[in-house]
Amino acid sequence: MSETIGRDVGEKKGFLLEYYRDRATELISEIRTVLSESEYKARAAAVNKGLVEAREKLVKILEQNAHRENWTRREVLQGVLMITYANYVVMIESRNELWPYEYMTFARRVGELWEPFCQLCWEYPLVETIKYFVPPLFRDVKNKLTKEIENFIDDLNISPEQRAELKEYYQKVWSLVTSGEIKLELDLHFEDGDNKYVVDFKSGFSSNEKGNTNRLLLVASVYKILEEQYRCLLFVRSEEDQNNHYLQTLKNSGLWAVYCGKDTYRQIKNFTGFDLSSWLRANARWEHDFRPQMYAQLQKNDLTRYLEW
Repeated sequence: MSETIGRDVGEKKGFLLEYYRDRATELISEIRTVLSESEYKARAAAVNKGLVEAREKLVKILEQNAHRENWTRREVLQGVLMITYANYVVMIESRNELWPYEYMTFARRVGELWEPFCQLCWEYPLVETIKYFVPPLFRDVKNKLTKEIENFIDDLNISPEQRAELKEYYQKVWSLVTSGEIKLELDLHFEDGDNKYVVDFKSGFSSNEKGNTNRLLLVASVYKILEEQYRCLLFVRSEEDQNNHYLQTLKNSGLWAVYCGKDTYRQIKNFTGFDLSSWLRANARWEHDFRPQMYAQLQKNDLTRYLEW
């Protein structure tokens, strides 16, 4: 296998699909001997885990070969993208064989796969300035702001009792903001040599996004008051007119720079140097890459629109 993961692996979609399907057949046969048909969820999870491990092994081989043979950044990224895309095709097919997709589960699954796929452009960027950073902890942000406010209150020309009362009110404000810790970690945190960016990827905004929308507004509000002046970016797979008012709430908040559909891919190219949109148009041929019965099922249930990457 290591000999086949060469510079041209990005052009070996057929070979990769065959490899993953053979591996999936082995996994499904193994799983069926230890898990009954009624345990279809566990079966699907086990096969998915095995296919993820298969992909990770191929990527590791690619990285080793690339380092030894001095591949270009583009050769590495295109190879990883093809290894990942072919893996996704077979993962979806295998899951459907063991546990047929319904509307919501398929939409959610495609969204889960799209986000890490886009992030590969940051993991293997064509530009050298891109690098990750560790996001701040809300605990540290809260402690820093609390100390600043308390120092300010201590300098006020008021009585000790009034200072204590102001500090008490300030703590009450924190309790209103959250009853616990706010998670400031989003999907992606990177800097390009000039600015720091925090990014959230979203396949689309539907009727059940109220809680997520409020969380994103709160998180961006925290980032906005920090001295580092983080820039918050929202990358959405679907075009703007395919989303509901929750997306507009974020767009109009002044906290998030929102990009949808084609604009998302323009930003990916702008930051990483790679035209992922063109790569997808040339290589992600779901209608041909899925087995015919799989794609027919998706068409019958009007699910192919979620494959418009």
